[in-house]
Amino acid sequence: MKKIILLSAVFCYSYLTAQIKTPQPSPTATIVQKIGISNVTIDYSRPGVKKREIFGGLVAFNKIWRTGANKATKITFEENCVFGGSKVKKGSYSLFTIPGEKEWTVLLNKETELWGSGDYNEDNEVVRISVVPKETKDFTESFTIDFGNFKSFSAVLSLKWANTLVNIEIESMSAKKVQNDFLELLTKGPSANDYYNGAKFFTDNTSEHEMALEWIDIAIEKKPEAFWMMYHKARILSNLGNNKEAVIIAEETISMASEAKDDYGYILRCKNLINDIKSK
Repeated sequence: MKKIILLSAVFCYSYLTAQIKTPQPSPTATIVQKIGISNVTIDYSRPGVKKREIFGGLVAFNKIWRTGANKATKITFEENCVFGGSKVKKGSYSLFTIPGEKEWTVLLNKETELWGSGDYNEDNEVVRISVVPKETKDFTESFTIDFGNFKSFSAVLSLKWANTLVNIEIESMSAKKVQNDFLELLTKGPSANDYYNGAKFFTDNTSEHEMALEWIDIAIEKKPEAFWMMYHKARILSNLGNNKEAVIIAEETISMASEAKDDYGYILRCKNLINDIKSK
């Protein structure tokens, strides 16, 4: 009987303590930084020095380190980038390092669910670069990852702990995309979708329906097969009080949409618009 009572007490204690949240010895953190026009996100844990010798002590030299505590640090790139001089495709990676007295090796690995370095697989590496660490006068108690030295399309990722600093430059590859977007806009002018979206915005949010009609006409001229644009022209004509022409355009839209593989619901929209106009 005593044994049963003791086991019950242990079970209850374990259950209750499992429900109580306590502070983490190495708190988790997430940092999101925009570089260029896309974000870089880092999820990591922040161990403290706590009067211990860190590099060469708690973190052994020349051995792989999870670069934090608990689950391996994860870094996510929204767009393709250049990480420490190496091209990296957008996506998520674990960030490992091999600290040395005079040189650090920084690693990006496809496996993001590692706890510690015991199951680290070099076959999944996408980046392996060498970085020279710096000794700083400023002491960092809790392991810290942050960004600085910003330029239009680059920034420096910094690893800081105790009196050690490691910097890695990250360069966004979106500059080429922005360049191409400007070239297309300034040489070809706004696209059909630009005029279409502008026409929808103006007809739904302003009283400038004449301008909306002008823009939807340009959009349709650039993309005559777009029956969904025709539907919005019918809406704009109705807003302008030109119901007869609005019905004609709506009926034409139904005919065009009927020949498409998918009408995306525009046939029903047109029928409802026609019914609304005729019921007035």
